[in-house]
Amino acid sequence: MIEIATSPATTTLVVTGDLDLAERDQFPEIAARVVGLRRQLLVIDMCAVTFMDSTGAAFLISLADSGRKRGGATVLRGTSDRDLFVLEVCGALDLFRIDRTHRCTDEFPLQGTV
Repeated sequence: MIEIATSPATTTLVVTGDLDLAERDQFPEIAARVVGLRRQLLVIDMCAVTFMDSTGAAFLISLADSGRKRGGATVLRGTSDRDLFVLEVCGALDLFRIDRTHRCTDEFPLQGTV
């Protein structure tokens, strides 16, 4: 599930569950909504992501690329080392700012931590 929240300058996506091939049907609609909001900053909260494959990575990359073309920035917060590795292997890690100070709540612990 992906929820969208906005403020005057920021769009925040909160991703819950898997970000993978099985979820790809919702990606075009979400991408269109995010682009249509025209905010300079896109924050993607990954605290509750349980799994991301290359399809999910491609979705994130397309969001970041669209934002960059408009002069905006995309921030990933609560992203696991595993998901950062997937983006790195895709050669796309430099499209994102990584919020390393964010701490996920106990309700959504950072993946890969015990």
